[in-house]
Amino acid sequence: MFWANGYDPTSITDLTRAMNIGAPSLYAAFGDKKALFHEAVATYQATYGAFTAQAVTEEPTARAAVTRMLHEAAGHYTDDAHPRGCLVISAATNCTTPDVATRLRTIRNNNVKAIEQLVAAEFPDQAHALAVFTAATIQGMSQQARDGATRSDLEAVADVAMRAWP
Repeated sequence: MFWANGYDPTSITDLTRAMNIGAPSLYAAFGDKKALFHEAVATYQATYGAFTAQAVTEEPTARAAVTRMLHEAAGHYTDDAHPRGCLVISAATNCTTPDVATRLRTIRNNNVKAIEQLVAAEFPDQAHALAVFTAATIQGMSQQARDGATRSDLEAVADVAMRAWP
């Protein structure tokens, strides 16, 4: 529900209906909506969103890691088995709950820092710009997926983005 609708628009009623439980069970298990959301984000990062960290740690070069990251994003963000796009990006859209918005921003900024650290070894003078460019590309791909872009559309975006790299 959070992935499909975002944090603020998702109600306790939406959550209990989707989980097929009563509100007392939700509160007993998670405490509140915010705690459930944080658990959902952690689960997302360890599963669907893990491809970015895996690319950073498994690929031999920054270029290879970012190429893989963008192409895997194209596949993950358009997979019909779950909501389109990225939970961490889409749940933040129009989020008016300050600590939730801050937490999502921190996750995204930490991703930029991880990319920057990876890129710094090969392109020290351009590391920050390339990391921000990569993050902006991924964020745009997430929204494009939510707007109906196909996997091949997003793979083409990934290819064009990599042409901008040195």
